[in-house]
Amino acid sequence: MGIFEGKKGLILGVANDRSIAWYIAKFIMDQGGVCGFTHLADADEAKQKKNRHRVEKCVEQYPEQTKFLVPLDAQSDQSIAEVMATAKKEFGEIDFLLHSIAFAKLDDLKVDSIATSRDGFKLAMDISAYSLLAVCNAAKDILKKAKVDDKREEVLEAGASVLTLTYYGGERIVPGYNVMGICKAALESCMKYAAYDLGIDGIRVNALSAGPLKTLAGSAAGVGEFQPVYKQMAPLQRIVTHEEVGRTGGFLLSTMSDGITAETVHVDGGYSEMGTPGRLLDKYRA
Repeated sequence: MGIFEGKKGLILGVANDRSIAWYIAKFIMDQGGVCGFTHLADADEAKQKKNRHRVEKCVEQYPEQTKFLVPLDAQSDQSIAEVMATAKKEFGEIDFLLHSIAFAKLDDLKVDSIATSRDGFKLAMDISAYSLLAVCNAAKDILKKAKVDDKREEVLEAGASVLTLTYYGGERIVPGYNVMGICKAALESCMKYAAYDLGIDGIRVNALSAGPLKTLAGSAAGVGEFQPVYKQMAPLQRIVTHEEVGRTGGFLLSTMSDGITAETVHVDGGYSEMGTPGRLLDKYRA
């Protein structure tokens, strides 16, 4: 019996079969969970159809555990509300919610952070950071609340779990990550405040910070270029895998992590804890 047996929830933001969100969703469904998915909405009908097709290719592997696939415009409160209405109709309440939504224009990613356009900054922040608050607010009535025995101060049944995806560029300067790093810093702050707001109902909110995996979003921000350095600096001396990140994401969305909230959990082979280049220095020693 899987750890998600009898559980249901939302997966927001799968782009294709290399998305971290997809590997988390795969783990959940392999463990018995049922999911509702969204795909990127677009005013251009052909582009939206293409976005949907990418996600359909993923979820067709799990026909019995995929409840629905609908468009989501993260900048539209109405679109977010429609997704939550669909989830309420199909599930009643949900046990987990994965937020994997981020975007910045290439023109803004490719310039120095100080050269980010004003409109580009607003757009990136709206989609990449504010959307977590908007989603949590819209979902608060369908997120499962914890059942607590007040007399015994005992949790009888864990509440829902929300997870967002971040990156080390939100904590430290990562040249090339630029405005997206600023957005991730804001996202992590949004996560903490959302954890406080929802914590009164026993609902948890966390962030997962993966190493430089090759994904559609990561490629746009040049994350793949960092892999050789990560490999040599990280204590594990390797790049983590999509599967490893998927398992950790699943853990954070499951009741097995019911005492964890307002945390950013790193899955990066230890790279984020290094204070020096470590073994990379061996290349420069005589």
